[in-house]
Amino acid sequence: MGSVSLKIGDGTARFKRATFCSSAVNIIMIFCVITTNLFALYAFTASPKHHNNHLLLHTQKNFSLISEQVSLILREIDSSQKKLVQMEKELLGYENVDLSRPNIASELKLYLQHHQLPLGKDSRTGITEMVASIGHSCEKSADLLSQYMNYKIAGPCPDDWSSAQKLILRGCEPLPRRRCFAKSVSKVGLYPFPISLWKPVGNKTVNWSGLGCKNFECLNGKKLGRDCIGCFDLVNGYENQRYIKARGKNDFVIDDVLALASGGIRIGLDIGGGSGSFAARMAERNVTVITNTLNIDAPFSEFIAARGLFPLFLSLDHRFPFYDNVFDLVHVSSTMDVGGKPEKLEFLMFDIDRILRAGGLFWLDNFYCANDEKKAALTRLIERFGYKKLKWVVGEKVDSVGSGKSEVLSAVLQKPVRV
Repeated sequence: MGSVSLKIGDGTARFKRATFCSSAVNIIMIFCVITTNLFALYAFTASPKHHNNHLLLHTQKNFSLISEQVSLILREIDSSQKKLVQMEKELLGYENVDLSRPNIASELKLYLQHHQLPLGKDSRTGITEMVASIGHSCEKSADLLSQYMNYKIAGPCPDDWSSAQKLILRGCEPLPRRRCFAKSVSKVGLYPFPISLWKPVGNKTVNWSGLGCKNFECLNGKKLGRDCIGCFDLVNGYENQRYIKARGKNDFVIDDVLALASGGIRIGLDIGGGSGSFAARMAERNVTVITNTLNIDAPFSEFIAARGLFPLFLSLDHRFPFYDNVFDLVHVSSTMDVGGKPEKLEFLMFDIDRILRAGGLFWLDNFYCANDEKKAALTRLIERFGYKKLKWVVGEKVDSVGSGKSEVLSAVLQKPVRV
């Protein structure tokens, strides 16, 4: 750079003029400073703004993706909840019939409507509405069910008891109620109790519509099942000797069985009781027995009622409409053979156990064992309940609906006290 001279004495100071080379260097330095400042200014202004914009766009895209995923999850949860609610209603029997079908009878729609409780939620049961009882398998027979519910209100019911029974056998149980008058039968010739127990029942006391036979003489010539061959003939044949006279070692006499009971026998249930002769013999001994039956090919229910006994029109697939531990005796024959999977027999056996009181008797009467495997399965099932074997007899019996002889099991078992 240039030199500096100082003249002492005159009170002034003076710079000498810089050379060309030093001036160029100064210009270059100034340019560098300015350029550096410009880059610094760009670094603090332009570059962060561009980076922030890019970061903001990226964040917005991520938020949008997350929002879409959350919305999708919420929709899936909502859909799953609706499906669970619908499945629960179907399992409980609610809304199991599609009432939007065009061929659904108006009476069925009215019957299945939910009725809100007038005072809101019931504090004891927790329910808010009343729902009509109807079998959940009714949906599978919706057309037949709608036909069953198509009638004139307060008029005569169609003569369709066979259709009702067909629905029951298809699992449509319980059936819906109807607002019509059932066909009346005059019931001419009924006898007073206890004479009615063994007096022949007149043909005019029952409804023969929907049946192949139109009188009891026709029925007595038919094999209606293993436990009902001539079972409507109360005068001739073996029916009036059943349970008081044994034809083989598998036939137990009622008095012998009653002698095994502790605490006495007062009320009982006969499952698949045919024409009601077991209940009749028990009635003679002051024991009240309800006979469970259906009108398969014969008017069993009306015949039992004409004898002054209590028929229960119910399929074996239905839970018994009785409270726990109420019966002193449950009598069942080959009708306990419900067929199908072993679990089906288990469901029935557990329900029998439920309604039988501790110390009560379970009388298995001439149960047909088609083979050793079936007999072993039944034996294992009975042993699971821990019943005491009071009588246990395995023998042979002529199979009335088949050919030759079949092995049968008869037993009297006592239900234990469980804690």
